[in-house]
Amino acid sequence: MASNSHNNNKENSSSWTPMQNKQFESALALYDQDTPDRWQNIAKVVGDKSAEEVKRHYEILLEDLRHIESGRVPIPSYKSTDNNER
Repeated sequence: MASNSHNNNKENSSSWTPMQNKQFESALALYDQDTPDRWQNIAKVVGDKSAEEVKRHYEILLEDLRHIESGRVPIPSYKSTDNNER
C-alpha cells in the first residue's frame, strides 16, 4: 500500500485538478510574497501537495505568463457565440 501512496504522490506532483488550481489561485491572493511560510500555507489550502510542489507550480505559472506577455504564445481565436441570433 505504501507504494501506491508513493505513486499517487508522484502523480499528484505532476498533475493538478481544476479544483486544486482554483484553490491555488485563491491561496495566492490570500498569502502574498511577504507572508511567512507562504508555500506551506498555500499547500495546506490546496491539500495533497507539498510546499515544494506548490512553489514549483507557481514558478511554472510565472514562466507561462512571461511567454504570454512576450508574445510567444499566440492568442487563440475563439468562435463567437452570438446569443442574439434566434
